[in-house]
Amino acid sequence: MRLAGFFALAAGVIALPVLFPNNYFVIVVGIAAGLHVILAVGLNLLMGYAGQISLGHAAFFGIGAYASAILTTRYAWPALLALAAGLVVAGVIAWLLARPILRLRGHYLAMATLGFGVIAHVIMVQATHWTGGPDGLTGIPPLNFLGWSVNNDLHGYGVVAAAMLLAIWLSLNIVDSRVGRALRALRGSEFAAQMLGIDTSRAKTQVFVASALFAAFAGSLFAHQQGFVSPDSFNLTVSVELVTMVVLGGLASTYGAACGAIALTLLHQGLVVFEDYEMLIHGALLMAVMIFLPQGLFVGLSQAARWAWRTARGMTP
Repeated sequence: MRLAGFFALAAGVIALPVLFPNNYFVIVVGIAAGLHVILAVGLNLLMGYAGQISLGHAAFFGIGAYASAILTTRYAWPALLALAAGLVVAGVIAWLLARPILRLRGHYLAMATLGFGVIAHVIMVQATHWTGGPDGLTGIPPLNFLGWSVNNDLHGYGVVAAAMLLAIWLSLNIVDSRVGRALRALRGSEFAAQMLGIDTSRAKTQVFVASALFAAFAGSLFAHQQGFVSPDSFNLTVSVELVTMVVLGGLASTYGAACGAIALTLLHQGLVVFEDYEMLIHGALLMAVMIFLPQGLFVGLSQAARWAWRTARGMTP
């Protein structure tokens, strides 16, 4: 079932530029949706499967982006090497933070991660010598693979789409592994998981680092695709939107996180035409989804489709 869903998603991703080869809007929105999927899938490992909330996830997104931006523009590093360095930096910071922060639970954990996100954003704004301050950094070179440069939106779409599918594949494998089973036990009851012999502190640290690596990876891709980064792209609002994507799609579902990320990205783009009423309609739609599909878009719609199919065949729903 999971492989079928993965191949269906891959087919849709490949078909999009074929069906709309010259549609600038489709390609650009596709790139944004792909980056959001990587972020949401990584955050879902932490929130959905391990039950650990984070309101500072945009900080790791920014760390990956600024690592690539600074190393390529100020020190002339190759883009791929800068991307790898961004992953290392984000992973080390996440590992150092995990032990003290993940001892907290509930709203205390939410406040701690929120504080980390605020600190990271302030550093991005104030460290003008490195980050360019509020004006950000420009002139970030595109990714380059063995002489092939990702120098247009269609190429960028292909790279982001491949990265998105890789992120989903990695997430599915983590969930189905021993680590994934430990995370689900941890979400159900940390005390019960400890009684089963699970090292809960280690499991939480591992998933926190993994989630940060997903975000940093998306951040590096974002920087090289846009050619420009600024602190506004990594503030508290972005962290809240990422949490919304995961909850909207359905917690503890990799495809649910992807569905929520795509839906929210399309919603933002579709509501631009309403101008002053954009936020009102946005809020009303989110409330309606949570009221009528409390398990999330993907899970709720999947259950509805299964019920309709069984009913049509005369089976007991």
